[in-house]
Amino acid sequence: MILSIFTDETGLDLEKAIPLVRSWGLHYVDLRSRIFQRPLEKLTDRQLEEVKKLLDDNGLQVACLQSSLGKVHLPDKERLKEEAEKLDRLIAASQILDCNLVRSFFFWQPPDGQEKAGIGELAVRPDVLAQVMELFLPFAEKARRAGLIFAFENCGCTKEECFKMIDALEIPGWGFAWDPKNSWMHDKAEREKDPEAYFRKIAKRTNCVHVKSTGSIWFADNFDPIPYEKIFRTLEEAGFNGPVSLETHNFNPELTNAEACEQVLEVVRKAWPAAAAGAQQESCSVSAATVVRSYVADPVRFGVVGLGMGHNRATEMAGTPGIRLMQVCDRLEDRRKRTSEALHVPAVADFSEMLNNPEIEAVMVMNETGRHAELAIQALQAGKHVLVTKPMEMSVAACDRMIALAAEKHLLLALDHCRRLRPSVQSLKAAQEAGFFGRPLSASVTLKVNRTMDYFRENGGWRGTRKLDGGVLSNQTIHHLDELLFVFGMPEAVRCDAWTQTHEIEMEDLGLAVWKYANGMIVNICATTSYPQSSWYYQMEAHGTNGAYIHREGGAQQTPESLYFLNNSWTKSAPYPRECAWLNSMDNFASALRCGTPLLTTPQEGRNAVLLINAMYESAYEKNGEWVALKH
Repeated sequence: MILSIFTDETGLDLEKAIPLVRSWGLHYVDLRSRIFQRPLEKLTDRQLEEVKKLLDDNGLQVACLQSSLGKVHLPDKERLKEEAEKLDRLIAASQILDCNLVRSFFFWQPPDGQEKAGIGELAVRPDVLAQVMELFLPFAEKARRAGLIFAFENCGCTKEECFKMIDALEIPGWGFAWDPKNSWMHDKAEREKDPEAYFRKIAKRTNCVHVKSTGSIWFADNFDPIPYEKIFRTLEEAGFNGPVSLETHNFNPELTNAEACEQVLEVVRKAWPAAAAGAQQESCSVSAATVVRSYVADPVRFGVVGLGMGHNRATEMAGTPGIRLMQVCDRLEDRRKRTSEALHVPAVADFSEMLNNPEIEAVMVMNETGRHAELAIQALQAGKHVLVTKPMEMSVAACDRMIALAAEKHLLLALDHCRRLRPSVQSLKAAQEAGFFGRPLSASVTLKVNRTMDYFRENGGWRGTRKLDGGVLSNQTIHHLDELLFVFGMPEAVRCDAWTQTHEIEMEDLGLAVWKYANGMIVNICATTSYPQSSWYYQMEAHGTNGAYIHREGGAQQTPESLYFLNNSWTKSAPYPRECAWLNSMDNFASALRCGTPLLTTPQEGRNAVLLINAMYESAYEKNGEWVALKH
């Protein structure tokens, strides 16, 4: 997802709006009107070229061309001619401004306000659909040939009518311009019946989003707050990688348009996913409402340092019985403010202040990978138990220092390898332990995700460096490397090749690796951060002499799917179904502290994953893809 803004919503012409947009840290804009005192469709080629230069000089790109094309009800010939001229100018604008995403309508704007009731006549009457298609299809075909991607908005019609047009046109990439405020106002019965299904239904069709200054922005007493955090998370799970654009619509006479835009921007940033698009969620019967923790009256008192992905972990802690979130820490003020206000906990910029807090007994370390040991050792020396995010560190030596100090201080140290919590992984582990595969012969893992250069440049540009992060094999694929280790154990040797295809980073954005096991099993891994879809597209296959297994999620998959092959047939039913008893790694860690429960991921297992990554990097970067033996 990319964050953008309608420049005209600032109340300023483009030239005056740009400095304001830049001051807010935005890199994308949506263009509609107030461009040299003109609407977008009225600009000449020369003026469009001036706009492009102005944007380039200020480091800005166009996210979407916001047009009124087709925003008229069943037009006559004269109006069709005007709309055709508008389309011609939009095609020119898309080519000059290097943006092919266009917000459009489709000649269906009923005057009776029917969009406020029911699903809309166009959605249920084939004769009406045929009438609209006769008028709009020539426009759609011309736009398609020109490479435009249309996003239809339900302003003046219903979302179901937009969906009907999208389905009827069947043009790849064309979708819905989702205005959550509109749908939230009109869809109360539908969204309350099944909120998850409601969000997914819209998200899978969406290719741009508009955010207005109503609902959760102003917290009106008579208006249900719009859950933008949930909306953005669902969009990411659906593979959405389009613009989320501020179309503020300032209704507050006490604020200037620019002030209203800034308030909307603050709300969106608070709801923005704290980390890049991740894996789809799996359903599980274990929930905060069903678990019982004997130490709930004496909860483990946590602090969290690093509020990127740490914001998500802190949020999970706040809903986990037997845990009390005491304090959060980050050097960046906007991150501190976001988490502190969302979870109602104090925030500090100085980690030493957290370590000196006697109420905190455990610290979760969520900062840059290459600094895990630095902060974990400080926490251990201060007498705090430590839970570390993945990977444990960038070097085995750093892992060993943490392990040795924890043992010396008699403190608990553990890893947050969260894939182990998933029912699919737990059930696969149970199947392997029960001999489902017979003799394991082969496994393969592919991971395809999209990471932009903005992702790598964020927060000082530590991602993609050898010292602090590594590449796709270390940062993203660690989840699935640990999954393989959890199920099949450590290989005896590895080899690897690495390339940097599309990003200006030190490490790889494409990695290919092979693992060799002592029992003859072979594992192959392919991972990339250059996939065009913003998705966590993951597939694992494994087979042995007796059985086979496939797991798929992300990409074209709407929900995760696991399949088992035994006795000449495939089934979705796990032969040895098993669920993890823990809500999250923090839940397990708290139980280990209070009750002596075994850790979900031990420090040694975290070290093994780092040992494996380092061996793959040694093969790829130092030994030209040769085999490297693993010395445990």
